[in-house]
Amino acid sequence: MAALAVVRDLREHWAPASAEELERFETDALSGSVLARASAGLADGTIRGDVGQLDQIGTWFGRPLRDMEPADADVYFGKVLRHWPSGTRLGRSQALSTYFMLLELRHKVEIHRMTGRVVECPTDEMNRPRGAKDAQLRIPPSEPEIGTLFTDRGGELATCRKFAPTARNHTASKLMSQVGLRVSEACGLDLEDIKGDLGH
Repeated sequence: MAALAVVRDLREHWAPASAEELERFETDALSGSVLARASAGLADGTIRGDVGQLDQIGTWFGRPLRDMEPADADVYFGKVLRHWPSGTRLGRSQALSTYFMLLELRHKVEIHRMTGRVVECPTDEMNRPRGAKDAQLRIPPSEPEIGTLFTDRGGELATCRKFAPTARNHTASKLMSQVGLRVSEACGLDLEDIKGDLGH
């Protein structure tokens, strides 16, 4: 039979982080965010834009972003940016949420050890800005342009590195353009849905 032992919380023996360590952590966390976004395939301009959004929020907040709480986000999005364009508000909210996702996934334990706080995203279902960016006029492509698109796509089938996904994308695009399927409907199709005996 196993014996019981006294369990001690080792956090009581950890020294709080110095201001210099916290500042270094902030720099490392932001750098890590940039590298993670680059590894996910985002364009440099998109990453720069997100960093700029975080810098704007941080300038207003006046403290490290990791200390931001829902009440702070309420004030920022509900008062400071209240009458700003919806695209700006949405962009800043998204940049902030993405940064906090990184903090929560990769640094939550470390931040708690250094500061005693449990990091949590300040934007939630209650205060996250709603809406969408202003709609732009979209002109559908002409029939010759659609023909050129699929001629080029068809040529890719002979030279592509992976045939199956290229053929799938080509078929789905063709169905959407000729039959009028929605993306969700095209994604729901399976090989069993092909009925060759019924004709084209």
